[in-house]
Amino acid sequence: MGRLFGTNGIRGRINELTPELAVKIALSIGTYFGGGEVMIGYDGRMTSPILFRAVISGLMASGCNVYNSGLTTTPLLQFSIKTLKLDGGVMITASHNPPEFNGIKVIGGDGVEIDRPEEEKIEDIFFNNKISRKPWNEVGHLREAPNMLDEYIKSIKRNVNVKGISSMGFRVLIDPGNGVSTLTIPKLMNELDCEYDVVNGEINGEFPGRGAEPTPQTLIEVAKIVKSGGYDLGVSYDGDGDRAIFTDDEGIVHWGDKTGAVIEEHILKKKGGGVIVTPISSSKIVEEIAEKYGGRVQWTVVGSVVVSHELIRVNGVMGMEDNGGIMYPEHQYVRDGAMATALMLEAIYENGIKLSKMISMLPKYHSVKKRVECRNEIKHEVIRKISTKIESEKHYRVEKIDGVKVWLNRDTWILIRASGTEPIIRIYVEAKSMEEAEELALRYEGELKSIIREMGG
Repeated sequence: MGRLFGTNGIRGRINELTPELAVKIALSIGTYFGGGEVMIGYDGRMTSPILFRAVISGLMASGCNVYNSGLTTTPLLQFSIKTLKLDGGVMITASHNPPEFNGIKVIGGDGVEIDRPEEEKIEDIFFNNKISRKPWNEVGHLREAPNMLDEYIKSIKRNVNVKGISSMGFRVLIDPGNGVSTLTIPKLMNELDCEYDVVNGEINGEFPGRGAEPTPQTLIEVAKIVKSGGYDLGVSYDGDGDRAIFTDDEGIVHWGDKTGAVIEEHILKKKGGGVIVTPISSSKIVEEIAEKYGGRVQWTVVGSVVVSHELIRVNGVMGMEDNGGIMYPEHQYVRDGAMATALMLEAIYENGIKLSKMISMLPKYHSVKKRVECRNEIKHEVIRKISTKIESEKHYRVEKIDGVKVWLNRDTWILIRASGTEPIIRIYVEAKSMEEAEELALRYEGELKSIIREMGG
């Protein structure tokens, strides 16, 4: 049987994920839901309206009643599905991917994207032609979805100290990155009495401002504005609004495991400990903070879907990813950029010090992340080859939870894994000095490129 789903839904360029294919996928999803009540939304990509209409057609043809949520963020759609007690839903988005990509996320009735065993059921329906096509008088109906934005914002506010945040007079630079967060974050800022300015606030599927993925490399201009403008922090979101990358008051952009560790420390203090769930790509900082406050870390493979389901399984107090994903179960079990923003503001208020100071007080590690282009057809074989090479060498420890992670000592590690959403291989390095981290990243990047060249990739 073939495979449709990657680490985060079904993704592809529009000449791969065609409208015709989307209809068949939607028929399979609708068959999986058994003609239930489902909600659908889409992000601001140029091709999203095309896939949106194709998926609606397939869902209705399989007997589903479809609630049209329109242009929305993924977290708002997930919250709406859970709150309205629907059978499930579909989000049309490719999240952080470049504009030529798009995707289909399938969401369960609990608001969480379905896990791998459930994905396999849809793939079985799709590849083995088990699709249920309803007769003309049994097709589903299309309805407008209730506007759940107010309820969504209320849920976020219930989970933070609104009075405390409001008392701070925060100045925040908001950067939706031309994505759909512009529909939710300004309202949240108003509700929390924050003064704010917006850059890249116009929804534009070409992502002209700085691209769909917020990274230290793409946020150089945002960082300059934050520092020169005297903002307390900057917050940049990915294309569908489920991830948040923070820029501190000194204009330094931080990866999500460092800022996630700040939020982690804040939550563990409030909860008196608990389980933190995070992928093996996250910093060792996360583990040290957990141990400090009587908590523990549950490590997973990379992928927000896995983290969400593991968070439910272990009854964790927080899930987090190094790419800026924060999952706070009190609100919902999925990553949510708006919730992450509110938690960060609360952490700054409760600690009474600036974000830059809180970051400086964390355990000291330096990280480098690289991406190497590699055709999808060979990237897993490339990982196998470099894993074999690494395992033939002497190292402190080698882990194969996801790709290959090699520990040179207790504090220095390199993770190499194939992306589940793009034709690339990712390299993550962490060390006690930036010089060592950069040197190791360059070394393993060279070794990867050499293997890829040998394989004609």
